[in-house]
Amino acid sequence: MVRMFVQHKVKDYRMWRKCYNGFDAERTGMGVTAAAVYRSATDPNEITAYHDFATITKAKAFAGSARLKAVMKDAGVTGSPKIWFVKEA
Repeated sequence: MVRMFVQHKVKDYRMWRKCYNGFDAERTGMGVTAAAVYRSATDPNEITAYHDFATITKAKAFAGSARLKAVMKDAGVTGSPKIWFVKEA
């Protein structure tokens, strides 16, 4: 299992969450097996999320997909997201 973390700021959390939830079925179809969302304790528009995948190949394909980039833009993500991948030690 590979976990992908993504951290970014959004213009408005409620708008972002609506888009994120609307992308749920597509995320599953793109290989996401589990996910969770967290908000910064000091900035409610700073999001950290994780998504689990069976392989690093699937995780990187998801992270680099044009569809994900389009959804993030529509959801009001500002700036460049920070993305990293981990495996359980």
